[in-house]
Amino acid sequence: MAGKATFFESSLSFPSSRNTQGVQSASADTSRFVPLSKAQHELDGSAQALDQISRCFNKLRSLRASDSATLKTELNLLFDQLISENYNSSNHDNIQPEVVCEMLMHASRLVPLSQEHLIIKLSQLIHQLLNQLQVIVDEHTLDVLVSYCTHALRTCSSWTHPEVLLALSSLVYGNGSRCHRHLPELLGLSGILVNYGDPSQPDIEIRRSAVHCLANLCLSVAGQPYLEEPYKGVCYGILLRTLQSPKPPDVEDIVFCTLLQSALKGTQYFLNGGKWKAVPNQDLGTLLAVLKRFMFYGLPGISVEMPQVLYPAPLPQYETIPAAKPEPSQDSAAQKKTAGSQQNKKRKSRGKGKKAGAEGKNDGEEGEGDHISGHHKTGGAGVVQSAWSLGSQSASVTSPSGVTPQLYPSWKKGSSDSEFSDPEGGMQSKLRLYQARVRQSALQCFLAVVKCVEKRILYGYWSSFVPDAPGIGGPPPLTLLTIALKDPSPKVRAGSLQVLSALLEGSRQFLSTAEDTSAPRQAFTPFSATLAASVRELHRCLLLALVAESSCQTLTQVLKCLAHLVSNVPYNRLRPGLLSPLWKQIRPYVRHRDVNVRVSSLTLFGALVSTQAPLPEIQLLLQQPGSTSALSTPGISTPQELSHNWRLPARRDGEASSPGGGVEGGPEGPCWLLQLCVSLVTQPREEPYSDSDAGGSSGASLEPSPIRLEALQVLAHLVKGYFSLAQTSLSELGQLSARCLKEQDPSVQLHGTKLLEELGTGIIQQYRSDANTPPQSAKCVPVCQVVEFWSDVLGAPLISALQNEQHPTLQTSACDTLSSILPQAFSQLPDKTQVLCITILLGLTYSENSLVKAAAVRALGVYILFPCLREDVMFVADTANAILTALDDRSPNVRAKAAWSLGNLTDTLIVNMQLVGLEFQEEFSDMLLLNMLRSATKASGDKDRVKSNAVRALGNLLHFLQPVHLGKPVFEQPLQEAMRALIDTVRGDATMKVRWNACYALGNAFRNRSLPLGE
Repeated sequence: MAGKATFFESSLSFPSSRNTQGVQSASADTSRFVPLSKAQHELDGSAQALDQISRCFNKLRSLRASDSATLKTELNLLFDQLISENYNSSNHDNIQPEVVCEMLMHASRLVPLSQEHLIIKLSQLIHQLLNQLQVIVDEHTLDVLVSYCTHALRTCSSWTHPEVLLALSSLVYGNGSRCHRHLPELLGLSGILVNYGDPSQPDIEIRRSAVHCLANLCLSVAGQPYLEEPYKGVCYGILLRTLQSPKPPDVEDIVFCTLLQSALKGTQYFLNGGKWKAVPNQDLGTLLAVLKRFMFYGLPGISVEMPQVLYPAPLPQYETIPAAKPEPSQDSAAQKKTAGSQQNKKRKSRGKGKKAGAEGKNDGEEGEGDHISGHHKTGGAGVVQSAWSLGSQSASVTSPSGVTPQLYPSWKKGSSDSEFSDPEGGMQSKLRLYQARVRQSALQCFLAVVKCVEKRILYGYWSSFVPDAPGIGGPPPLTLLTIALKDPSPKVRAGSLQVLSALLEGSRQFLSTAEDTSAPRQAFTPFSATLAASVRELHRCLLLALVAESSCQTLTQVLKCLAHLVSNVPYNRLRPGLLSPLWKQIRPYVRHRDVNVRVSSLTLFGALVSTQAPLPEIQLLLQQPGSTSALSTPGISTPQELSHNWRLPARRDGEASSPGGGVEGGPEGPCWLLQLCVSLVTQPREEPYSDSDAGGSSGASLEPSPIRLEALQVLAHLVKGYFSLAQTSLSELGQLSARCLKEQDPSVQLHGTKLLEELGTGIIQQYRSDANTPPQSAKCVPVCQVVEFWSDVLGAPLISALQNEQHPTLQTSACDTLSSILPQAFSQLPDKTQVLCITILLGLTYSENSLVKAAAVRALGVYILFPCLREDVMFVADTANAILTALDDRSPNVRAKAAWSLGNLTDTLIVNMQLVGLEFQEEFSDMLLLNMLRSATKASGDKDRVKSNAVRALGNLLHFLQPVHLGKPVFEQPLQEAMRALIDTVRGDATMKVRWNACYALGNAFRNRSLPLGE
């Protein structure tokens, strides 16, 4: 067997002459000492570790099963040596999974079930190797070792079972579906895991290990199927009963926390296994009640008594919050203090608060770990106090210093080291850490629920997790916002915000019923008003979290959550005033020290300027001057920004810095947000504000790429929603787009073309007037300025983007940009520029990439409507041929765009027939017209998205045909097929839009008196 297995890669070798060579070199030149480099030390350490493990593996493989005491001794020594290794280090990266599997199988053959001490060590070795080396065993090894573990659990004493179950959990990790042969023995009616994982199991260690096994069975790695029914339901039932059962009186709190964490992790794996199905043993309300209970598990100052089941209802449900019990140890010690000592400690804490304000940066960064950090450590204690006083969401607690509970966060109680001894304090800190992990696991599980349950079902439980009132005068509602504002762990706060963001994402239809603009009703409160109150409370609480948060990662989640909220709220149905405080608070964060916070703040600005644009409130905010100081104006500065004001360059008296980096200017100057985004894209990075790892060390380097890309997206949203404010900077934005197109980064080029497209679309919309609306020529950008704008843009950069075959997405966006040129301006462009645009688009219709081809065909469909091009018979013929070729493409998207363009082309034929007359009809090719008729008839049998425009084209073509065409025999059959296609479409089961278009096309055809109707 030693010759069959290859334990290490062939490139690895362990030369025995290593030390000999070192001695020879030293003796040759004893006067010089050359120290080994760090890389050489690591290489030597890796080689030694591999050499030692290789010897252990080979020694283990050479052993044969027997009852001798020598074998037991050797196995003990080998297992001890292998278990003592730290396999997490990089020295063991070259150990192959096949080696581990073969070695473990051979070891299981050497250890009989009667040797329980060796079974313990083998189980520890299995767990350590598979976990630290991150090995998922193959199916044969899984079968052998799972059988070994199950036989050990049936045969050996109970004191070995926790270790054996731990090894079993490592074996089944991600292998639940491949354990099908052993599932009846593990999860059957009297299965091992069913008995050991049941809440009635008296041994907590066995129960905890069994629940851990169940969790790993529910996990499925990428590419593997999920655990099959009914075993999946069995696992869920045990996990849910574990979460519902109370803590046994003789079990330590930390041990029980680990049990809960395993059960919650297993429930999360179960939920990740597919969409939620309402079956008798899987009630959503029961699961949500359990998760809500553990979302607040161990949260200082809050003791939750949740109902067993949550029911979908529009009103908050009953939940009891009894008076908070004093914290063990530190609270009791604090209450024994005298009044004088409390006053002295209060004065000391104030002094510490000032010092913490100067070191707020370090405190915020340290709070990113798993440990419980000081929440909301900011530079201004007054700001924190006002935030908590406004929150009125704090729990009913009794503060040790007698301060009003709303002003004294519960997690700050007992922070003095003098209140308890070091061992006692260490145990309490460890317990709080484990409780925070339970809350975090519950929130991750809730996030999995949001992803697997339909939103329309989940929104029935909205009031159980989102507040609709501040809760003044009574117990505060326990919601996700309570955690975001009160939890001392930054990771738990971030988890609650992630869940809230997932709830808000795609909630536009649900929140569209919110309204509070009408007069309030006295008899009852409609659901629309309740939902509007919930929306307002969301704004208020998230603003408090924004002001008070110090952890950069959690702050990023607050901003993302606000962006989801802003994107889905119907502000036109709510009283104005919700967005102004938010707008003022987020302006300083654009210059935050953390790149992710800056990107998220720009994302929020993009959501503000794109939601239901144009909103009058946002328009007024955009028109505000940009010279107000972000650090001196009340309501704009934040504690984080105040604590980092030493990073700002010194200002002279009378100077003022723009909020959020805006450019100074009066109300009639450029939009400050526009100028800010332009400066973020083009100006060098400001060293005092940027992270050290955000870019190069050169002072002339630009902002990090995510910030520049997000700034370009904000500009595109701003131009799309508020073009009247952006048109004064049209030339500057054009130069910015041209600069982006000249850069090497394809993402920057892509966003530059997107901005160009929005600028062109905004200009076109200004000139497009409805029948009842007179043209607003006084507010439109002059045509001469539009011509100048496109003349500067349609140069080498955009043409290069159109011809960049390595980046099809960029080509697609560039085609869309060409289609957004104002027709009046296109006619005034130089002839060579017009020909260049048309030639490139015609060539791109034969691209191998379907996205590029579809965009080029669509752009030609736009150009065919231009007055300066529609009378050009050659251009119309070339465009028709390109469209007909695209109609036969394999891609449905290309065919849909081609059908739309064909409809536009036939509209042009009708217009030319009415304006130009017979001259154009005689010059147009009969064969091309016949091919168009046949292609449109064929396309009318395609998918609905193709059919809707194909029937429109058929109607126009039948209207365009003249007696000279109808008299030719070649047109007879295509004409009958076209009419039959329209009639069949009207009678068919297509969508209403398609059938409407077919009816309209028949009416259009009947306008041609030359058609042989009724014959």
